[in-house]
Amino acid sequence: MQKTIIYTDGGCHGNPGPGAWAYVVVDGDGTRIAHEATGGAPHTTNNQMELDAVIHGLTWVSQARGTDEAVTVRTDSQYVRNGITSWIHTWMKNGWRTASRSPVKNRERWQTLHELASRLSVNWEWVRGHAGDELNERCDALVQQTIRETDSASQ
Repeated sequence: MQKTIIYTDGGCHGNPGPGAWAYVVVDGDGTRIAHEATGGAPHTTNNQMELDAVIHGLTWVSQARGTDEAVTVRTDSQYVRNGITSWIHTWMKNGWRTASRSPVKNRERWQTLHELASRLSVNWEWVRGHAGDELNERCDALVQQTIRETDSASQ
């Protein structure tokens, strides 16, 4: 089983506002970038972009490398990490309702992420954003560049 690490990030200028997501895939030893991608939307939220980064990263891994893959996702989003490792189980049990019985925000994205993650062996790690982790910073730079491009294209 090959080991792969995916760094992810998402962000917005304004929330909601123009936003972007990015991911960087590296081989398990962390020495070689295998693939990176970014995308954006003119009107979105930070949480949606954080989720989209992971969804796109896991999609690429499953398509390019197959599902016999040990994947570590490194995200600076506690929302993503806690949501997929803890909260999602309660949401599903409660018919996609939160503890306060309101509908789960971004449900479709959570369902897609859950489906993708269930096909792979995924370990979820939180990394502190803007703390000098080279590949987390690379994702952030891609996000900021794409937001600028998305924002200027929509004007």
